Amino acid sequence: MGSPSQAFAFLIETVFQLYLAVLMLRVLLEALRADYYNPVCQALIKVTDPLVKPLSRIIPNVGSLSLAGLVVLYVLEIILLLILAALGGWSLDVPVLLLLGVLRLVRMLLVLYLVMIIVSVILSWVGQGFRHPIVPLVYQLTEPVLAPIRRVLPPLGGFDLSPLVAIIVIQFLIILLGV
Repeated sequence: MGSPSQAFAFLIETVFQLYLAVLMLRVLLEALRADYYNPVCQALIKVTDPLVKPLSRIIPNVGSLSLAGLVVLYVLEIILLLILAALGGWSLDVPVLLLLGVLRLVRMLLVLYLVMIIVSVILSWVGQGFRHPIVPLVYQLTEPVLAPIRRVLPPLGGFDLSPLVAIIVIQFLIILLGV
């Protein structure tokens, strides 16, 4: 039987992780210069602007990379870890807390790419005529990961094995991170 603090920890972590995923998608789409007028991009911007926009006036972008978005991501992850530590009754040293925040964000990025690659594979099978605004964004986000693999690994009998290789490498990195 779970305790109320475990239930609240689950709820808080779920809400934070969902918002962090939305924020990470925004940062990725900005970095890839995705179609700003895509309705999905507009929704991501609308949801994340209250935290990113004020900070972006202070912290400039580096090329197409939103440093303000990255700072908000990191700060929210640290706040989440502090809340979870308080609810769980465990303490974290500051260096451990800062490193754990980075590792958890890297893990989230890897999991996000794992899901997007699986979605892109499914869309390639069944979504040929699918005209949802998220479809081009999924391909746009996964292409920078899959293209280098395609250059090294030629198609075998008409099959693109780059998603399989990417999934194996991403799973390896997730396990290697250990968070």
